Amino acid sequence: MLKYKFEEFLKENEAQALFKEEKEFAEKHAMVQAGLIAERDARDRFMNAYIERSNKETEQLIAEAGPELLEQPLTYLQENKNEFLYMESEWFELIGVDAVSLEMDDLFGHYSALVGLKLQKKYGEQLRKVLEEEFGFDKLDYGLMFDANEGIWNFNFSINKLNDFFENMTIGEAFSRIYRFLFQLIDKAENGKIG
Repeated sequence: MLKYKFEEFLKENEAQALFKEEKEFAEKHAMVQAGLIAERDARDRFMNAYIERSNKETEQLIAEAGPELLEQPLTYLQENKNEFLYMESEWFELIGVDAVSLEMDDLFGHYSALVGLKLQKKYGEQLRKVLEEEFGFDKLDYGLMFDANEGIWNFNFSINKLNDFFENMTIGEAFSRIYRFLFQLIDKAENGKIG
């Protein structure tokens, strides 16, 4: 599914430059000739994303946020524990992710992301295998449940477990790392490849 969606994306956009993840994926699958596509600045990926700040208890919208929020330190969520951030982006849609919510988990004291993965139910065991064997997640580091009504996997995970996580990153860097992780997870789960 990811490969098909990406082939369609390339046909529609005739990209001269791609972000790192898309460039590597396109070269790996021989969709573009290696070295011919320039790499876009990762900070530009979510400049047009739809972002909300919402109350964790009531889920009421506090305010829509602009790209300037992406420059705030991730610790913003520690300082505003009553809030979560919600993002929709064409880039998440491209890889089959409904949207991403990001918050500080009060109970466990880590940053937590919640996403809807648009993968068939049959990928459940492979997702778990990739999470645990490839990314080193323990069963307590994530939750994965299929919603038959929506046809998506509700997936929440600690972003502190990501290899390139660091507490002083910006919110934009956190969303970029979440994107990279999800891109790799979906690719590996669909292709049944570990390692």
